[in-house]
Amino acid sequence: MTTLNHFGQPVGDALPDWQPRERPSRVQLNGTWCRLEPLSCELHSQDLFNAWHSIDNGSDWTYLSVDRPATQAECDLFISQQVKSEDPLFFAVVDNATGRAVGSVSLMRIDPVNGVAEIGWVNWSPLMKRTRFGTEAIYLLQRYLFDTLKYRRCEWKCHSLNEPSKQAALRFGFQYEGTFRQAIVLRSHNRDTCWYSVIDSEWPESKTAFDRWLSADNFSAEGQQKQRLEELRK
Repeated sequence: MTTLNHFGQPVGDALPDWQPRERPSRVQLNGTWCRLEPLSCELHSQDLFNAWHSIDNGSDWTYLSVDRPATQAECDLFISQQVKSEDPLFFAVVDNATGRAVGSVSLMRIDPVNGVAEIGWVNWSPLMKRTRFGTEAIYLLQRYLFDTLKYRRCEWKCHSLNEPSKQAALRFGFQYEGTFRQAIVLRSHNRDTCWYSVIDSEWPESKTAFDRWLSADNFSAEGQQKQRLEELRK
């Protein structure tokens, strides 16, 4: 309930017990189909280079701020720089069946004082398309933020022209909040940025939908989904 101050002005819901949260750390997040491991050049660079080059063009990198590494040496440098970062905090997405890294993702713009973090640098490879890995990776990050760290808000931001990312945000249960016009200059072009979020009160229902979608019962023997995540949210 919105409370009033001594001037009779509305000041928002009272949070008398709120305390700053812990920062996300380099932990392994285990799922059924994939796991998130703290990014490592030694463990993941070769696999990620091969995964990102499993198609002959860099179209998956159009909306990232860097180009796809052209050589293994460039990939090693790229990964080693990400490994050193505390924010963004990078993870490799590892296929549980093969033990190979097939993508990477981060938690970024981490704000423990207010319990807010963004899922960003979503860098899936073609090997993740039409698999359960991408959905489970986002689920694992949200579960870590909300269930383990007790954050209040998880954000998703993307280029306003990046339709796949916008559709993914909605599919994952994020709510559209608006578009920041002329937010940044990206590759010498304007970028308007769309903002999305999930808050802690929405997470239990969203988590239930994720759990139902990721269940083995929701997939045929050929790996085809029986119900879409959007349907389970309804």
